[in-house]
Amino acid sequence: MKNCVISNGARIGNNVHIGNFTTIDNDVVIGDNCWIGNNVSILNGTRIGVSCQIHSGAVLGGAPQDLKYNNEYTLLEIGNNNIIREFVTINRGTISKGKTIIGDNNLLMSNTHIGHDCIIGNNCIIGFSVGIAGEVIIGDWANISGLTAIHQFSIIGEHSMISGISRVVKDVPPYIIAAREPLSYVGLNFVGLKRRAFEMNKINELKEIYRIIFQEKRNTSSALKLIETLLKQTVERDTIITFIKKSKRGIIKGFND
Repeated sequence: MKNCVISNGARIGNNVHIGNFTTIDNDVVIGDNCWIGNNVSILNGTRIGVSCQIHSGAVLGGAPQDLKYNNEYTLLEIGNNNIIREFVTINRGTISKGKTIIGDNNLLMSNTHIGHDCIIGNNCIIGFSVGIAGEVIIGDWANISGLTAIHQFSIIGEHSMISGISRVVKDVPPYIIAAREPLSYVGLNFVGLKRRAFEMNKINELKEIYRIIFQEKRNTSSALKLIETLLKQTVERDTIITFIKKSKRGIIKGFND
């Protein structure tokens, strides 16, 4: 640990490695068993859980890049067992939500940017150089491939996968793969669902739901009514229906729409 600047007020847990030339501000909490590389900046308002890896050049807790931000006190909360690779930047919240939240067991690849007031769930993979604008919500187990740009206020559903170099301007429902330009539904996330022990009857249920939504050429409201009429109530069915009904930006379209 060479030429580090660690403020006296920082609370650092046990067995924490801190690399050379790293800066840790006063209002910072770091949990046990974290590994922090060289040239990392951890700024005021950052809270980090246990057993996280933070690699060289990352900047955590920077001020929001939002003109409504007026130096109000806000936070960045990072959970446990996260891997944050080189040159990742994550901003604190604004008065809108008060905090940016990163859950547990996520992999944030190099050069990713996560804007103010975002909420990232658990077990997500965010590819290299993904740009996530402010107030985006990403559900558990989502996989966002490299060089994707996500518009502010977008919502990405759980267990979904977005192909590389995508432009996300509409909400992406859960359990699916989104690809092409403009971003469209191209099928279920079969590989991801099987890896997470979804059984074939459940996968077939999800396939039928999205066939009605995207392939029957119905408007979204009538498609949801048909799903509620024809298919028995399950957690996954209701998760999809609730996601679509609550979408303010609207969801992506089917590839042939």
